[in-house]
Amino acid sequence: MAATGVSGLDLYVKRDNGSWHWLGIGKPDSIENTVTLAEGLSQSPREYLLYLPLYNGIEFVKIGVPASFMIEPVPSDPRKPIVFYGTSITQGGCASRPGMCTTAILGRRFNREFINLGFSGNGRMEPEVAELFAELDPLVYFIDCLPNMAADVVAARVEPFVKILRKAHPDTPIVLAEDRTYDDAFLIENKRLRNMESRKALRIAYENLLNSGTRNLYYQIAEGQLGDDGDGTVDSSHPTDLGFYRQAEVYQLILENIIKGSSSGL
Repeated sequence: MAATGVSGLDLYVKRDNGSWHWLGIGKPDSIENTVTLAEGLSQSPREYLLYLPLYNGIEFVKIGVPASFMIEPVPSDPRKPIVFYGTSITQGGCASRPGMCTTAILGRRFNREFINLGFSGNGRMEPEVAELFAELDPLVYFIDCLPNMAADVVAARVEPFVKILRKAHPDTPIVLAEDRTYDDAFLIENKRLRNMESRKALRIAYENLLNSGTRNLYYQIAEGQLGDDGDGTVDSSHPTDLGFYRQAEVYQLILENIIKGSSSGL
């Protein structure tokens, strides 16, 4: 994975039309780094968005501007955030820079806060995690954990996990997403079966929840997430920047429909 994604900073600026545009990258060269993210900018007021590293934690960030400039925080967004829970893919492996993971792309497109709770090597829907997530108050819970959950784990954990969230939040939309298709699954049977079996278990859990009266529950199929040309992953599993872009395209559609139907999404 590129060091700029693991340890770098990623700077975006809001254009006059309201869209976000990439502006600069903070390349990591050592444990402590001093970098120029952008220079030669006009003094006209603009809004900037700085992404922190996808994997390595930081102890502090200091932002400097020329003496004739000023910097101040924007007002906090009163709208509820959208929470994503998942694996290393959700976390951003293997994006080349922090602004290219799926939640970052979606955050810019929707111009609202997306909370990324992707955990490399984890994301297995333990009930203790559900209890913690139930303390949040998001507009949507988007659960994308199948890459790290075999069928038997899916069968055992999905329904209890959703029921814990639903008890705390009776009306909050919850999305259950199928896993991305391994890029080489068309040739490797055990990977093809892994996709098929975990998805079958997820579909059964989803239908059981619906049949038990669970409302505002959505299902995201795998089709189209990373494309089918082999250019969407670095290792048949973790997305390239192109793969993340394609996944964001797919997830945007279901989230747009959910937000349109949510009175609290205004």
